[in-house]
Amino acid sequence: MSGWTSVSIVFQFLILAYFAILNLLYALFGYLGLRSVRGYARELSQLALKDLLERDLDMPVSILVPAYNEEGSIVASVGSFLALHYSEFEVIVVSDGSDDRTVDLLIEAFALVEQPRIYQRVLDTAPILRSFRSLRHPNLVVVEKERGGRADALNAALNHARFPLVAAVDADSVLDAEAILRASRLFLEDESVMAVGGTIRPINGAIMVEGRVTGLRMPKHWVERFQILEYARGFFTGRAGWSHFDALLIISGAFGLFRRAAVMDVGGFWTETVSEDMELVVRMHKHHRRTGRPYRILFTPDPICWTEVPSNMRTLRRQRNRWHRGLWETLWRHRDMLCNPRYGRLGFLAVPYFLLFEALGPVVEVLGYVMLVVSYFLHVLFVPFALLFMILSILYGMLLSQMAVGIETLLLARYPRLQDRLILLLAALLEFAGYRQVLTWERFIAMFQVRSKRGQWGKMLRTGIPSGPSAPAPEGLSAGSLAVRS
Repeated sequence: MSGWTSVSIVFQFLILAYFAILNLLYALFGYLGLRSVRGYARELSQLALKDLLERDLDMPVSILVPAYNEEGSIVASVGSFLALHYSEFEVIVVSDGSDDRTVDLLIEAFALVEQPRIYQRVLDTAPILRSFRSLRHPNLVVVEKERGGRADALNAALNHARFPLVAAVDADSVLDAEAILRASRLFLEDESVMAVGGTIRPINGAIMVEGRVTGLRMPKHWVERFQILEYARGFFTGRAGWSHFDALLIISGAFGLFRRAAVMDVGGFWTETVSEDMELVVRMHKHHRRTGRPYRILFTPDPICWTEVPSNMRTLRRQRNRWHRGLWETLWRHRDMLCNPRYGRLGFLAVPYFLLFEALGPVVEVLGYVMLVVSYFLHVLFVPFALLFMILSILYGMLLSQMAVGIETLLLARYPRLQDRLILLLAALLEFAGYRQVLTWERFIAMFQVRSKRGQWGKMLRTGIPSGPSAPAPEGLSAGSLAVRS
């Protein structure tokens, strides 16, 4: 047996072991996600939410909205935030050096007038230029500042925030009317809860009425359809599992609810990374582990935040490149957590997982493809084994995707049309025919661009949040509210 043949066989079995462990973890997280959603559906009914709302059993919330050139979605997004079912909240929009019509559209839509706002500048930020208040909505504040980046804009919003809870929300997102109510109840039930993340769903293809999501149709581009599956897998089989183990390292930047004091204690958002959402959560874990204070950082399947996902491959590749660079930045900055007994399951489970299966995953996959091709041409590839492994991988991936979509239907009737469900089933197969490989390669390249592209987001082309005909919302809960199935 030649040396290359031996190396090829050993590598094939290592790849098999790697993906076997990863898929077993996915299966475990899927089970925990299903259990989490079922338990949630039993515990919390729409009547219970209404009772919380009527009895004012909630904590005041400041909604922080960083915005940079968001003219296509800002009015619809802010409108959805102002329409939340919550007793006391404020919306703080920070235009971070926008050079489009973002501020002008806000002035027109919400009758803004310039008015200086007194605030305590605890966190350093780029200079504030102007601040506005709304003549129609006393709880709306708009701040215009010099360009400093998303994290800098969030820190500026934190300085202006007046309430004990803060929700960081993207300017191209729409919140379900009960989203804040569903998330904030966890802070009331347990004083040790420091942060709560909800579920992020693609809004592409949505039917909108008065700024609310009232129904969904499958988006027209396959790139968008593939992302529907990715988001379902990521939230219902990933974050639910890590939350179960009290080792959640990521709360999506599109929507997360935090205790303001806890965020300020760790110095706010770090401005030297493109993944300030993950980095903040990891830093909060470290801070509380070091101080020995009890704390919890949780994921809950509902509230729902709808966000626009890239509709073309070029924009999607930029996004995934940025995400992967941000992952490496966070892991490198907090590398002292790796296998450190001081951090318990975070150091021995969560951080190693993100390093081996998320950060280094593209390396293993790209090397696997290269070894596959080289072994084939050198006639040392065990073809039956390779074909069987490929078929089982695709079928297992399809099973995980459909399980995640199935878990989601426990919370809401997502795609009622049979045609849409069949398209999702086909998408679970087709994503292995090029889509996955392109993104894997982009993430592989991103590893070598962490330094050269430090702080670079890349241009994100957006089509804007879809709008629909104006129609009155039903009494009680909004037209866009998504009832929990008991």
